[in-house]
Amino acid sequence: MPPDPTLRDVLAAGEDRRTALTAPDAGIELTYAQLREQVDGLAARMAELGIGPGERVAMALPSGPEAILMFLAAALSGTAAPLNPAYTEDEFRFYLADTRARVLVTLEDGAEAARKAAGTEVPVIAICRTGDGGFRLEPAATVGEPRSLGNPAAEDIALVLHTSGTTSTPKRVPIRHRALAISARNIVETYQLAAEDVALCVMPLFHIHGLVASTLATLQSGGRIVVPERFNVMSFWNLVRSQKATWFSATGAMHQMLLNRAKQRNERHTDHQLRFIRSSSARLPEPVMADMENYFGVPVLEAYGMTEAAHQMASNPLPPAARKPGTVGAATGIDLAVVDDQGQPLPSGEIGEVVIRGRTIIDGYESNPEANASAFFGDWFRTGDQGVLDGDGYLRLTGRLKELINRGGEKVSPIEVDEVLLTHPAVIEAVTFGRPHPTLGEEVAAAVILKEDVAKSDLARHCRERLAKFKVPQGFYIVESIPRTATGKIQRRRVAEVLAGGTDDAQASPAAAKAGEGSA
Repeated sequence: MPPDPTLRDVLAAGEDRRTALTAPDAGIELTYAQLREQVDGLAARMAELGIGPGERVAMALPSGPEAILMFLAAALSGTAAPLNPAYTEDEFRFYLADTRARVLVTLEDGAEAARKAAGTEVPVIAICRTGDGGFRLEPAATVGEPRSLGNPAAEDIALVLHTSGTTSTPKRVPIRHRALAISARNIVETYQLAAEDVALCVMPLFHIHGLVASTLATLQSGGRIVVPERFNVMSFWNLVRSQKATWFSATGAMHQMLLNRAKQRNERHTDHQLRFIRSSSARLPEPVMADMENYFGVPVLEAYGMTEAAHQMASNPLPPAARKPGTVGAATGIDLAVVDDQGQPLPSGEIGEVVIRGRTIIDGYESNPEANASAFFGDWFRTGDQGVLDGDGYLRLTGRLKELINRGGEKVSPIEVDEVLLTHPAVIEAVTFGRPHPTLGEEVAAAVILKEDVAKSDLARHCRERLAKFKVPQGFYIVESIPRTATGKIQRRRVAEVLAGGTDDAQASPAAAKAGEGSA
């Protein structure tokens, strides 16, 4: 890979004859030669319709070959702006306007809410399958003067995404070609990916995790991507075996679902060709990791990524190198440090804010000077995460700074309380949050999903035996599900909004418990 790479360099890595992409539900398989031909054809068509460098191509596409092909084609002709196809009409209206989309690409019969939101302001184009196994765009909605397709530069913006918005208004994140290409290379090197590897892509393809870790890294390695239409717990292991997958990357919530089903059925899934399982985008509790390795028979590697860094920043390594449960590993291809509130580096063992710098990290949010003013300490980007480095450079995350609970001046990390609750044999999932208190400002509360009935007093006693008194939850809410983003991140703020006005031991309704699911 050249020192200033683009997605063209990523696409060029695989051998022509090798299979690049398998979509088993659609019966589609593309070699690297066919993939490059399809991407170039779609990109050239976008240029003919008037899309040029920097111009935004919004996409509302479900997981599948269309999402991958259009992401690459849009990034080569202009700038890709993938959106969650499950958004409401109002959400589509906001994101189309915020990204300044010149065109919207959907399936021929899909994303009705997106089409309504586009109205007459944004032309809509459908990506369709042809009879010979190819793809085309129709109708021809011209958005400008026809152009010739050129080659993007390393500094061109390839992709625009938004922050998740779990703690604030979503911010627009412009990601350069070189950042995506270098991040893909870092992932290849971290997990020693090769042309023989087969990645099962179960993450949504409107998010940095699925686009970079599962897709671009696999293309950079010359391996094969398998893209099912959706993540299905019941058919997952049959798919792993039939496609001879060698690894997959998912969130803690997905891993928990697979583990819960294996436990319920008392099934150990070890008859496969996986060589590791990767976890990112949401925290993986230590007990879950240990049980996964027991039930699935391969090492589980937790990684740390964010949109602003073109995904991966740190990861636990493959064996025989040290894997440290409870940590997200050491930095991979970037600089990473922990600093105090003045931006000064802290020694190992001291808790502070995690900061990063390197060629995969954004220069700043787009058209947001207020956010940029507080996003950096010099050339270090502030992640907003709190953590501590050990003597080997492994990072343990202790919480989001904005999510710390301030109980009368005592700061409580909700993650620490979560981990204690998860060691209770009756608790399946737990999320700790702050709720208003008349004199302390906030007090600690927790929502839990239980596998069997248990008294509040038992949960409290379990916590008192393992935590300082001020960290013990004063209220427990028994829920059926916990609000998460579309990529599996817990929405602590949403949990607090839905539950904090209730009473202890409240049985949240399914509607209340699920409120907020699906946001980006």
